[in-house]
Amino acid sequence: MNDSVDMARDVCKPPEGYDQDLSHMLKELITNKAEVKVCGTCMARCGIYKNHPYFQGAEKSTMGELADWVLDSDKVLTF
Repeated sequence: MNDSVDMARDVCKPPEGYDQDLSHMLKELITNKAEVKVCGTCMARCGIYKNHPYFQGAEKSTMGELADWVLDSDKVLTF
């Protein structure tokens, strides 16, 4: 959600000296069959890499789908 939609783009790189590559971690999750959904509204209005494509496997989604996903979950983590 929000600017974090950039994490699902190859062009997004960690800052120099940062020891965690969140985009790479997200790609690994997709490779391991985790569902990754990207907020469609955020795709349209957020991120500094707006004109760059998303990873294959990062599915465009909606707030309604997010709400359903949360309701259907046994546990929800936020950070």
